[in-house]
Amino acid sequence: MTSPAPALRYKRVLLKISGEAALGGDAGQGIDIGNVDRVAGDIAAIARMGAEICLVIGGGNIFRGLAGAAQGMERAQADYMGMLATVINALAMQSALERAGVDTRVQSAIPMQTISEPFIRRRAIRHLEKGRVVIFAAGTGNPYFTTDTAAALRAAEMGCDALLKGTSVDGIYTADPKRKPDAERLDRLTYLEYLSKDLKVMDASAISLMRENAIPIVVFSIRRPGALMDVMTGQGAHSVITEAPAA
Repeated sequence: MTSPAPALRYKRVLLKISGEAALGGDAGQGIDIGNVDRVAGDIAAIARMGAEICLVIGGGNIFRGLAGAAQGMERAQADYMGMLATVINALAMQSALERAGVDTRVQSAIPMQTISEPFIRRRAIRHLEKGRVVIFAAGTGNPYFTTDTAAALRAAEMGCDALLKGTSVDGIYTADPKRKPDAERLDRLTYLEYLSKDLKVMDASAISLMRENAIPIVVFSIRRPGALMDVMTGQGAHSVITEAPAA
């Protein structure tokens, strides 16, 4: 007798994934189709269980605006280039999701009618209600805002139950565990604790927006196959930022 499938902890989620961790090759650069297909397969699995999913994908595997600005480019111009990188990633993920049998729409904050829909909140919500995955591209459409802030904004606009942040590590640490092996792992903390510790997993503006809207943030490793399913069913290694303090 087979055991029943685990229940989903969240109905509607925004998945924010790193371009380097989810789409890039071994060096985190470019687009590795194998990685894209693997992540798309994980997303498709929870979509088939009835989850309503929207995505924001970073563009660091192609171009990062802050890096360009650090090399002397005008910040606004560099940020627009980074937004275009996220559009490329969104199209790659759309293609992979549709290969996996999941209807997907790309909505861009910068109008690109030939390849995507414009961002229209009510239309995006309707897509989610119909079981389609919606990928929000081009950040907020404005320079000086990161894709973390864009993810928080869209999560609030869509009325999501949680913001899931898929990174290269399995949760929140007091420092980068790749550089400091003795960094402490934090399983659960409040928004204010996160801000007071000056942690770098997400921008302070994104954390504040999630706090204002009481949307929990779940941080996990997008590189581990099946980790997304574990997070959605309350299993596996992950960290949670929420209003409630740790027990």
